Amino acid sequence: MRDMMGLMKQAQAMQQKLQDAQAELETIEVEGTAGGGVVLVKVSGKGALKAISIDPSLLNADEKEILEDLIVAAMNDARTKADRVTQDRMADLTKGLPLPPGLKLF
Repeated sequence: MRDMMGLMKQAQAMQQKLQDAQAELETIEVEGTAGGGVVLVKVSGKGALKAISIDPSLLNADEKEILEDLIVAAMNDARTKADRVTQDRMADLTKGLPLPPGLKLF
């Protein structure tokens, strides 16, 4: 029975750590860029778009499609980085735990 109580305490501690990590991911910002830095986006660690910066040289009506493509590329770059940050944080939290392979906590 003593092992069960210890296991329950560990589970509660892990749940609190996961909640703290979720809150931390909201505050982390990563940047994604495209076009050699002429388009920059910032997203939270959870992938929520926070800001877009566009170099004035792209504000040309003839280059509308290029600009749209660069925004999408920058957003994808930022999202990839946000996913990497999330995975790193979760790996730190779950280090040493006997979790099944492939288990996704987020």
